[in-house]
Amino acid sequence: MTTRRTFLTAAGTAGLLGLGAVQTSGESDTSSLSRESFILMSGTNKATKVHVTKADQSGPTALIVGGMHGNEEAGYRAAEKIAQWDIKRGTLVTIPRVNAEAVEEDSRTSDGDGDLNRQFPTGEAPETDLARAIWGVVEEYQPDMVADLHESVGIYDGDMVGGVGQAIFYSWEEAASSEAKTTADYLNENYVSRDGYEFSTDAFSPTSNEPNDLFTHKAARDLGARAYLAEVTSQDTSLDKRVQWHTKLAQQLVEEELLATSGDGGDGDEGSDGGDGDEGNKGGDGGDSGNDDTGSGDEKNEPPVARIRTTPSNVSDGSLEKGQAVTLDASKSEDGDSEIVEYMWDLDGDGSFETDGKTAKMTLNKCGSYRVILQVTDDKGAKTTDEVTITTVN
Repeated sequence: MTTRRTFLTAAGTAGLLGLGAVQTSGESDTSSLSRESFILMSGTNKATKVHVTKADQSGPTALIVGGMHGNEEAGYRAAEKIAQWDIKRGTLVTIPRVNAEAVEEDSRTSDGDGDLNRQFPTGEAPETDLARAIWGVVEEYQPDMVADLHESVGIYDGDMVGGVGQAIFYSWEEAASSEAKTTADYLNENYVSRDGYEFSTDAFSPTSNEPNDLFTHKAARDLGARAYLAEVTSQDTSLDKRVQWHTKLAQQLVEEELLATSGDGGDGDEGSDGGDGDEGNKGGDGGDSGNDDTGSGDEKNEPPVARIRTTPSNVSDGSLEKGQAVTLDASKSEDGDSEIVEYMWDLDGDGSFETDGKTAKMTLNKCGSYRVILQVTDDKGAKTTDEVTITTVN
């Protein structure tokens, strides 16, 4: 893969500020990684976080998004895990909940906005503020590879009638075709055991065919990136399994580019997980036990996913008043392989976590903005944060 962008610079998000991007953090989990995050569409109901992880060793840039359709949970759950990966080369940009308002509503689209994944016409500017903000990330980081994680109620059989699950759609180029087929074979060999649930591959439709104006279409046609739209099926399949499929699919797509150092033979994941067990049993995801989905091959513990819910929900749109109370709820935080044992809150944004518990309450005693940070810790010591900006009427 040709590398367009190997290092982030201090100006990495400067061009996004006009699209409502607000820098929120810049910290490193290891000495060889830098992690940054910023908010797109800050102060609106569409606000969503972008994660950027950069390794010391130069390499390609990959962009992975989930939640383009808000009711396709497996995509954004997997993308949240992917955002925590420790990469060895290059840059990983992740937008787990790209259509955050629709995710919050558990709806394919947000009210009145139409289908976000039909708002990226080739050769033209995207059609809505959110689509333009998302495309601003693409223009800023110039990814070599783009993957969009979706799910369907059916299984793809060569047409769009019965559903498009268990399919990897790729951009029209030999490298993308080969990588998609290798990834499908890897998933089928290691993570699919039921007949009829095997992954297949197909190329994007030509520009004259529907559906068109998809995010991955534009990434491939305007940017020249290798682009993939991945669909898993929810048909008689547990959420854990669907998340596993997406996570392993993405891992395979970026294995050589980001997860292996020069000369590495990979992370040793192939063949170590076995099959997926009885997929008809919705109690778990089968043979993934003991693997961390980070691609590092060293640690056995996935970090938890921190998640803040607020009451009222519209805390970032500037409609709250001085003296109003806000309830903060961390109960939707989760950890797929461990147990969350500590919930800590920084209610004044000073970097010190002074309040504990799954819930916290605060009264807005002044006008302006409040930065609230949640840190969750699992029983193996892994920590993850989430944050929200609460804004009162000035």
